[in-house]
Amino acid sequence: MDAKCVVKGGVKSTTESGSGRFPLTAWEVATASGVVLSFLIGLVGLYLTMPVSDYSFLKLPRSLEDLQILRDNLESYTSDYTVQVLVGYCLVYVFMQTFMIPGTVFMSLLAGALFGVFKGVALVVFTATAGASSCFFLSKLIGRPLVFSLWPDKLTFFQAQVAKRREGLLNYMLFLRVTPTLPNTFINVASPIVDVPYHIFFLATFIGIIPAAFVTVRAGIALGDLQSMGDLYDFQSLATLFLIGIVSVTPTLLGNKSK
Repeated sequence: MDAKCVVKGGVKSTTESGSGRFPLTAWEVATASGVVLSFLIGLVGLYLTMPVSDYSFLKLPRSLEDLQILRDNLESYTSDYTVQVLVGYCLVYVFMQTFMIPGTVFMSLLAGALFGVFKGVALVVFTATAGASSCFFLSKLIGRPLVFSLWPDKLTFFQAQVAKRREGLLNYMLFLRVTPTLPNTFINVASPIVDVPYHIFFLATFIGIIPAAFVTVRAGIALGDLQSMGDLYDFQSLATLFLIGIVSVTPTLLGNKSK
């Protein structure tokens, strides 16, 4: 049966009538595979510049215990092989953001544990913005079928909000970045689909992630005191983030009321 065009909330998509069909074409899979291969080549090249040692501790952290083991082992390398550790950190963080791999919060905690507050925040903001931008452009190339397949309802909502707030879009995008209204992963992949200009996406990401980055990196300094991820964002931290989000979107709301 031929493909059918479906329009939801102003977003036009192409869906196949057969259920269970893989949403990516061969070309799109090849493009994503090429990006993955580029990251792998970079990591292998980095590995070859490190001293011969047992690197069995190197893995993506999935718990606070994993993170503490990684921190304990990397501390000895950070002072002697600072450039390699920094490059490796950036490659892993950007890779995780590009392909929507969960766990970047652990990487942000690690930045605080290894580099302190100011360097850690700068590192997290840089890598998170680079990773989000990489995800944005990859989604622009091949993300449309995945977004429609995974988040059709969220996409319809996001499309309507973006269309309604075009004149104050930067403030709205800042609000989304600061508050958990929509997942950051969704914002990264859906923004090019609903025609959010990259310069607005970039500015909102770069500025909007600073508060959460500061909270997470600061917690990473006292990593041993964290008993669970629930300790990371206390009531005061969450209230502060929401307050910043409300302030960022207020000019847009006032502008709409004045019309």
